[in-house]
Amino acid sequence: MRRTAALASLLLLAVLLTGCAPTHRTTLTIFAASSLTESFTELADDFEKTHPDVDVVLNFGGSSGLAEQIVEGAPADVFAAASPDPMQTVAHSAEQGLADRASHADVFATNTLEIAVPPGNPGGVHGLSDFARPGLVIAQCAAEVPCGAAAKTVQSAAGVRASVDSYEQDVKSVLTKVELGEVDAGIVYRTDVLAAGDRVQGIAIANADAAVARYPIVAVSDTQAARDFVALVLSDAGQRVLHNHGFAP
Repeated sequence: MRRTAALASLLLLAVLLTGCAPTHRTTLTIFAASSLTESFTELADDFEKTHPDVDVVLNFGGSSGLAEQIVEGAPADVFAAASPDPMQTVAHSAEQGLADRASHADVFATNTLEIAVPPGNPGGVHGLSDFARPGLVIAQCAAEVPCGAAAKTVQSAAGVRASVDSYEQDVKSVLTKVELGEVDAGIVYRTDVLAAGDRVQGIAIANADAAVARYPIVAVSDTQAARDFVALVLSDAGQRVLHNHGFAP
């Protein structure tokens, strides 16, 4: 009886010690275009609820710069860009496994450009043609960034030579300048105008369809958590979150 009791005590102690042992946690690092800030923050919160052992770290910025960081070895697990071009930069990486995965990225959303102006529209901006006015202070993304390349496309299609005063490395920087009243207008994505609420006013671009932004996503690292997050973005639940933030399928 003593032997049985001792064995039972040892088993109970083992169970208690196991219950007190720290849970192994995983960090999931996501590199995403700055226009995805609000939607991916919500998706990351949803992901952590269903993956309690995973801590999601979000790194937002211009897609081109993020792609270069990944190619240079930055510890990213998932990459979501605002254009296929930065994804191609990753696909041409010297690291074969990474290149193979990036070449099979999935497009998960689309977006369109819109003009953002400060509340009250002090510059009197009515459309893209006003961007040729020399006295107007304008900000837009640099040409190497997807939002900048798209802005140049719609301006070229409209025959407008914009007089740009400030070129920014990501779309949120353009939006911030508009919100602070530092510029009269900026070209951002429709989703950014929605996210800013009453801090800016949005003006539709007549030929915005000339440069529809297509957003690809890929699991950069070959981990289950990375694959699971990509699956969430592509799922019906993930698509609902993106739609609520203004993205189209």
